[in-house]
Amino acid sequence: MVARGGGIGDITGPMPACMAGLYRRTGPRNTLVMSAACPATPPSASPPPASPQPAALRGRAAEEDAVRRLLGRARHGDGGALALLGPPGIGKTAVLDLAVTLADGFTVLRASGIRQETRLSLAGLHALLSPVADLVESRVLTRALRLGVDDGGMAVPAAFLEFLRGLAATEPVLVRVDDVHLLDEASLGVLGFAARRLTGERIAMLFAAPSGGPCGAPLGRWGDAGLPDDVPALVLGPLDRAASRALADELLPGRVSDDLFAGLDRVARGNPLALRELAESLTADQVAGLAAPPDGVPAGGRLHRAHADRLVDLPDGTRFLLLLLAAHPPLDTATLIRAAGPADAPAVLAPAERAGVVRTEGDRYVFADDLLRAVTYAEAPLARRRDAHRLLADLLGREHDRLARAWHRAAALDGPPERLAAELAAAATAVPHHGHPGDRLGSHPGPSLALERAAELSGQVERRAEWLAAAAHHAWTAGEPRRAASLLARLRGPVVPETSHARAEVMRGRLELVSGQAGSACGKLLAAAAHLLEGDRVAGVKTLVHAAEASYRAGDIRTFLAIAEQAAVLRRADDCPAAQLMFEYLDGMAATFSGRHEDAAAPLRRVVELAPAVRSPAKLAWACVASLLLGEDAAALELSSRAVDTARQRGAVSVMPRLLESMIQAHFSLGHYSSVAAHAAEGLRLARAAGQLNTAAQHLAWLALTAAVQGDAQSCRDHAHAAIDLADAHGLGITTTLGNWALAHLDLAAGRPADAAARLRGHRGNDHVVIRVMASPQFVEAAARTGDRKRAAAALRVLDRWAGSTRSPDRLALVARCRALLAAHTDADQLFQEALELHRQGLCRFETARTQLLYGGALRRQRRPGAAREHLHGALETFERFGARLWSERAREELRASGETVTPAPVAGAPEQVLTAQQLQIARLVAEGATNREVAARLFLSPRTIDHHLRNVFVKLGVRSRVELVRLLG
Repeated sequence: MVARGGGIGDITGPMPACMAGLYRRTGPRNTLVMSAACPATPPSASPPPASPQPAALRGRAAEEDAVRRLLGRARHGDGGALALLGPPGIGKTAVLDLAVTLADGFTVLRASGIRQETRLSLAGLHALLSPVADLVESRVLTRALRLGVDDGGMAVPAAFLEFLRGLAATEPVLVRVDDVHLLDEASLGVLGFAARRLTGERIAMLFAAPSGGPCGAPLGRWGDAGLPDDVPALVLGPLDRAASRALADELLPGRVSDDLFAGLDRVARGNPLALRELAESLTADQVAGLAAPPDGVPAGGRLHRAHADRLVDLPDGTRFLLLLLAAHPPLDTATLIRAAGPADAPAVLAPAERAGVVRTEGDRYVFADDLLRAVTYAEAPLARRRDAHRLLADLLGREHDRLARAWHRAAALDGPPERLAAELAAAATAVPHHGHPGDRLGSHPGPSLALERAAELSGQVERRAEWLAAAAHHAWTAGEPRRAASLLARLRGPVVPETSHARAEVMRGRLELVSGQAGSACGKLLAAAAHLLEGDRVAGVKTLVHAAEASYRAGDIRTFLAIAEQAAVLRRADDCPAAQLMFEYLDGMAATFSGRHEDAAAPLRRVVELAPAVRSPAKLAWACVASLLLGEDAAALELSSRAVDTARQRGAVSVMPRLLESMIQAHFSLGHYSSVAAHAAEGLRLARAAGQLNTAAQHLAWLALTAAVQGDAQSCRDHAHAAIDLADAHGLGITTTLGNWALAHLDLAAGRPADAAARLRGHRGNDHVVIRVMASPQFVEAAARTGDRKRAAAALRVLDRWAGSTRSPDRLALVARCRALLAAHTDADQLFQEALELHRQGLCRFETARTQLLYGGALRRQRRPGAAREHLHGALETFERFGARLWSERAREELRASGETVTPAPVAGAPEQVLTAQQLQIARLVAEGATNREVAARLFLSPRTIDHHLRNVFVKLGVRSRVELVRLLG
């Protein structure tokens, strides 16, 4: 039954033929939901099946909440309007579709702007209302829809609003309009009129429109859509990394490795449609890691077309200046004015500014969206691109633009190909660039891409092979292992020169070392070193060191010693400092692994002395290891910091995770556990992004060890088991042993010495000599407490030989402590005091507290409670400062056993005082709105672990909900 005055009564009985196929019934009240935004379906059409429920939107909790609030207000008679702004593909339409799903019990009207109808008056309003045209009784509105006539007054807008009010008399109404910027002006005016007058109405209006920037227009503005400023806007920004990763895993279940995701995310930049189209375009080789991932969105995809549509109406001169910017993004305005010639460059670019294609930043024009930059270049005809590159080559004549100039000349084919290739290769070598090597449109394409292009231009086999090998090296250095592997795949076959083949094998070995089998990496590197030593001795020796490092990580000390012996015969008196450092390093490490610590001291000292003469981050890291073996932890930290800083300055992304390992070891020796955790988290992030699974495993093990120190049992187990699983799969003896050390430390802190001793006993896969020596103090303590004095004494003798060869009071203190644990009562007291005196000269305060705890416990058992309490209080104070909960509780237990009343650990107070570092980080992320799954992805933990931590956070802080947590931490 249709009510007069434009309202709708209860809709019961058969649906009118004119409405068949246009609506679907949804919800318990048979709400009519429009199925299409366009012309009416013929009466004979049958109703389409209900649309499936949209999948949960990744990373759009705030947007969903805003939509729910808007719909909730409309249900209760306080409607309103909301604009969703953002660049193409960011998810505006998905949020609109989610709104329809959430609008249970609503009448939903839909429309979308269409470019071909932008100049047809009231075309948008016609699309919105044509399915319900039979329900329109207003003559003004009927005439407007039939003839497309708008007198520019209030009649049509007022009639439209009254019609919506009539619909809302029975059910609340949702008006959903996509691509508002493509609506005709008259329809835009009608919608804006209604959107401003929804207070007190059961009507919600949702609009979607593009914005000028990658993260949307400023809040409260309509961007490019042209709708009024007083309609509130919600800007959709890029998905965060956790949400992007979750979406990628959903699109390619079980097939997204860390480095593949890093490549996809680098292009998509949080744009969900870009990520979806990239995932759909992947080849089998790209998924398997045999080819580099795409460096741009598919040319025929929706996102490409959406950006291309923004360019079609721009003047030809504007598009050419945009092409120059796309081919050389850092082009400053002064150079752009020169390129424009007699034309006024800012005036020529004004249409692009108005369209939101570019904006100004300082003295430059920049694209509002990096994807739009790529589309601008791809849409230009080839001849036009060559013109742009030729002009840029002429404009960029300064020396520091040498690589860019050579790149543009090569792209323009402005000369004989062989000469262009030589210029490009020379420029790539002379002006190293440390940006992203796959940036095909950047001002400096990077040495890797430049050398690859040079190889493609050259017709000489030897040159091509040489440049491809160099391109692979630069790709590896910049943290692009898949690209490096793809380039290396082109260097197989009998026509490849021996030198290029050897360099390719070095790269394959190094890729294997960080992501494959350590034993296999060692074999590849040894074979490559044999070839290189004949023509490039220093490169060959360096490859030998890398091979030795592979055997060290595998725990294959015999192979390490054999490599060191092979290297020793290659030494010459006139070796350069870099070669001398490598020879001394192998000599010193071999002596250390053989237990000849006194013999190791001289070559290790020479390594440290040679360090100031080298600038290679890897060699500085080797010098750091030498310092650690000499017991000079502060010097080791300085060397490792220099190595990391040098790598950062050079943009050597690939070596960063490995260099952070040496810095972590220095911090750990100094007892800087918070720094260990921070650097291990960074190393893990970088290693996963670069696909370096072996290095990621090592950082997981260090995270497990710091969690053990803090008494965070769940995190320790999660990190340790993840590290050990990776280590077992890749033959990493060092990581397996380090992970078990972390678990043993946790056992010891929790009062399970038998379990700790069992973990630290040498057995297959858990017998890396270096880590076992480092863990000797814990093993001696655990073995002594379980009565296994024979094994404890054997471990102490090994520790004593190493510590005795160093100048480290911290290490000598540990030896004295272990002796005290194995000594008779009459001798133990003096040994504990000797250990404490050495600790006072050292730097590791945590180990000082551990000695105080053990000494205090020994004094208590000797019935000297007064003397015991002095040391136990000192231990407790230090443990609490480190946030070491289990060790703090051990100290409290000893104090209570000594007869002192000890207050329990605080359960309330400032979050920084009550929570562990990881719990505090989780609490803050949750307070910022992240879900447990998103927090787990960001911190590389399991959702179950996050649940566990969050329950403890609530208990410790005395809160009962996330809302209370937000209030406390806000």
